Amino acid sequence: MHPKHIVAVSGLVCHPNSEILLIRSPRRGWEFPGGQVEEGENLIEALQREIQEEAGVTTSIGALVGIYSNIKSPTKLMFGFLADYVSGELSTSDESLETEWVARDSILQRISNPAIYDRMKDMLNFSGRIIYRVYTNNPYQVRDQYFL
Repeated sequence: MHPKHIVAVSGLVCHPNSEILLIRSPRRGWEFPGGQVEEGENLIEALQREIQEEAGVTTSIGALVGIYSNIKSPTKLMFGFLADYVSGELSTSDESLETEWVARDSILQRISNPAIYDRMKDMLNFSGRIIYRVYTNNPYQVRDQYFL
């Protein structure tokens, strides 16, 4: 049997006024934009497309913050990046019931999903060292964590 992993990307989008883009997903509540990488896309193209689809804005993708492995089926490998707002007006989609620019110090209190919370915290507190976290969901349990 060959292993199958879903590859996904997410981004902490920062506005020039220092506010952070949050979207409210129908399944996970408030979170950062992102989604699955499609065949033929690289990680950066996929993230720019997902942010455009979910929030209606164009971004410039920056540093890689974290690599995350959900080792419970369906297994998923996720890459979290920092991103800067370039242009566009916020809009919503099927994947984003609401979109909003939020003050940095108000971000974490809005997030209810524990895996999203930890990843958001990594992005907000990025020190330059990439984190690699291995976890399972339902219930959320961190198995291993490394700084690279």
